[in-house]
Amino acid sequence: MDNEGRDTEEANDLDSISLRLVNNRDGDAAICSSIRIIKNMEWCLYQEYRDKSKQHEIEQRRRCDALATTGPSRGIPEKAAMQLQRRSFFQGAMSLWQNLEEVQKSGILDILKPEQIILQEQKSMFELVTSEESYNKSLKLLESHFLKNAVLLNTLSQSDVHFIFSNIEEVMKASERFLSDLEKRLEKGVMISDVCDIVYDHAANQFHVFVTYVSNQSYQEQAYRRILQENAAFRTVMANLENDSKCKGLSFNSFLILPFQRITRLKLLVQNILKKAEEGSEIEANAVKAHYQLAKIVRDCNEGVRKMNRTEELICIEKTLDFKSKSVPVISHSRWLLKRGALTHMSNPKNTRTFRNKKLFQPLYLFLFNDLLLITKKSSNGEKFQVLDSSTRAMLRTEDKEDQGQALANIFSLRLMENQNESDVTYMFKASSPSDKRRWICALTPKFQTRLLNSNSKHGATSDSPQVQCIQSYASQEPDEMSVEMADIINVLEKTEDGWMMGERLHDGEKGWFPSRVVEEIQNQELRAQYLRECQRIQQAEGNGVRLMASRGRRLRNIQP
Repeated sequence: MDNEGRDTEEANDLDSISLRLVNNRDGDAAICSSIRIIKNMEWCLYQEYRDKSKQHEIEQRRRCDALATTGPSRGIPEKAAMQLQRRSFFQGAMSLWQNLEEVQKSGILDILKPEQIILQEQKSMFELVTSEESYNKSLKLLESHFLKNAVLLNTLSQSDVHFIFSNIEEVMKASERFLSDLEKRLEKGVMISDVCDIVYDHAANQFHVFVTYVSNQSYQEQAYRRILQENAAFRTVMANLENDSKCKGLSFNSFLILPFQRITRLKLLVQNILKKAEEGSEIEANAVKAHYQLAKIVRDCNEGVRKMNRTEELICIEKTLDFKSKSVPVISHSRWLLKRGALTHMSNPKNTRTFRNKKLFQPLYLFLFNDLLLITKKSSNGEKFQVLDSSTRAMLRTEDKEDQGQALANIFSLRLMENQNESDVTYMFKASSPSDKRRWICALTPKFQTRLLNSNSKHGATSDSPQVQCIQSYASQEPDEMSVEMADIINVLEKTEDGWMMGERLHDGEKGWFPSRVVEEIQNQELRAQYLRECQRIQQAEGNGVRLMASRGRRLRNIQP
């Protein structure tokens, strides 16, 4: 039987099952039972929900990796896979669809085949609904406990209230409308047909409020830190509110960052649906549209934050620069900082003995932008940087040098094929560590120096390439680093002996360095290949989404008078 025939047969089976359920139960009772699926659950705050959900993903992958590695056929046995699907990863706050009392009482689990149970678990998107309820609960606590707290508001001016809370009330209203529509879909019965159509509708028409909120987040954080430092009354009240048992030990800031965490998580949940949807099905079409809209919102959020942060950063850097000869304009809308830091310049070394002469070593400080390199020297007070040389980034070349004893360790050469004086010059630099050297080389000349990158692969890797999952969140400390979240899957493109990796995250293609202590390697080649295939399907869906939206735009223009 061909794929189309199987799809039709499966759809007819599910329709038949739905009819039997309706015929065997009173309609009103079925709806009331479905309502209780959401209403009777005990909810934790979204911060807890999110962390435990990610921990569950990590543990599930570990079990799959272990089973796939030790199993007789190096594949995951179907029975074991079913057991993994049936596990509930924490009591009360979240449960799998098939473990719900209402689902078990309905008798549907006796009718569905095992593979249909897994399919319904994935297609019902139960986590999407339950996690939205938890997120909504956290937003309501932010409102009642902080935003509407009279004692706290009395310590703030009206402008400070706006700086700290921004348009959070609009974000809350958008969440309430979204959750209401999700619950209405759930109330139709224990069998859920789809929710991606709801996600698409709200992402396209309601979720623009996320972009405004997230774009203002850097100002929000600055205002919060300033008020904490300057306003003793606010500081005291805030400490008391954070220590309240309602917050469960969570900080006020953890509530402020919820909207961006949620919109990012929604995108990942829709990605998971898209990975499992039947090709050519209505569910896939809705998931493609929903993913396109969510990806656009996340990009706009990131771009809004980056634009503000980058402009401020360039202004601050330019104030510290002292051009002795040819001045280079630093501030530009198309420019941003990639890496900055100290390196030791080695002047004309002839042999190992000459390194005993300290005059040969000169501390320099480099500013590397996406299109420009500035080589500077710090002033004696450390507040200014005298610009010694500069070059466009396209005219840079690096060469790694082998270690030859301690004095010649972590050495690389940097060639400026055309510097500010239109000359070809070469610098010999000594880095502080092996990872510092590799990071500078990869930042200065990324196209030439990424050793593990396979140019024949769309995502820079094959199933033979190293792949890791993040087991501990890490916030980037330097411009060339990447913040990683628990359960992220990353292709490793570069690694150093002293504990750093450079990788590309599968779900969004972002690249950067991170410490190897926060990840663990995925051992099984079949699993690595599966994750890459899923990633390629998401990439294909993104392309389909772009074409679909472009086609829709053309149709709308054609029907306009």
